[in-house]
Amino acid sequence: MKQIRFGVIGCGLMGREFASASMRWLHLKDALPRPVILAACDTSEENREWFRRVPDTVFFYSDYHELLQNPEIDAVYCALPHNLHARVYADVIRAGKHLLGEKPFGLDLPACEEILQAVKENPGVFVRCASEFPYYPAVQQMIRWYREGAFGQIIEARFAIKHSSDMDLSKPINWKRMRAVNGEYGCMGDLGIHTQHLPFRLGFQPQNVRSVLANIVKTRLNADGQPVPCETWDNALLLCEAKNDAGDAFPMQLEMKRMAPGCSNTVEYEIYGLNMSARFTTDDPNAISYTVSHGREQGWTRLGVGQKPLFPVITGSIFEFGFSDAILQMFAAFTAELSGETVSFGCFTPQEALQSHRMLTAALRSYERGEAVAL
Repeated sequence: MKQIRFGVIGCGLMGREFASASMRWLHLKDALPRPVILAACDTSEENREWFRRVPDTVFFYSDYHELLQNPEIDAVYCALPHNLHARVYADVIRAGKHLLGEKPFGLDLPACEEILQAVKENPGVFVRCASEFPYYPAVQQMIRWYREGAFGQIIEARFAIKHSSDMDLSKPINWKRMRAVNGEYGCMGDLGIHTQHLPFRLGFQPQNVRSVLANIVKTRLNADGQPVPCETWDNALLLCEAKNDAGDAFPMQLEMKRMAPGCSNTVEYEIYGLNMSARFTTDDPNAISYTVSHGREQGWTRLGVGQKPLFPVITGSIFEFGFSDAILQMFAAFTAELSGETVSFGCFTPQEALQSHRMLTAALRSYERGEAVAL
């Protein structure tokens, strides 16, 4: 099996998810190039130590520059706070290492443009942004239906992620509540790409944006038990007038919430059309609901999809699919596309990340002005 030798920069939660996925590579039926994690880099010794459990990892760094100088590293998975994206991502690209970086691909629009400049200067380096939820088999079924024209004219669309860990008011403040580290976007930066990968890839182009933003919890306790300001947005609702490649014009809603009562980390995708409509939620991850017409009336029906992902796996198709499976599929898409294979639904591109930043920057201006902002 061909190998792609990876370094991980940022060995926290998502870095460990990547390590776990790399050790599950035999779960995939196809002989895709396997990511072998040779190096782990983090300023935290505790985080680096966790990677000593990964049999392939033999290099450990506290300075990412040392990792980039290692000639044995082909590619990098990078999961760092947003304020570090521009500098570190650009350094990875200019070092000639392929990059899978975490969202939002820069603290703000100028930071994203800085990363895109490095991409432009290094056309031989393959660069993508992490986004796993479209790899649920039910979402892939929605994609196939759309590409086959099953929806007909689009009436409207909605894409949401409803996160709830911040409903715990005793949760201490973290960097995602600090504007200098997380950026002005607040929840839109950290969660937005989860709502944008699918519509952008289907060709849903927002023409303008109207936004309503909310900072619900104004203070949280710091490490010393003292209340400090929460500077970033908790929740965001974006309403866009959108068009698709067929020329349909329709409203598209993007919903990003850190405070969503009754949810855990719930993703919802909904597309409504004249011929058919479909909706997916991670509350029912192994199924997709769609409409069936009976004359002038329509009824919702539920189709159980199960374990039928983009890249076939050894698990029987009747069994359930979960978040760790989606991460495995996303990394499979990255390594397949990096190796020159045609992938019907690839990872989020730097150009799509730039489109995201332009929309989120316009959303900030929309809220400030109380009006729609053209894109």
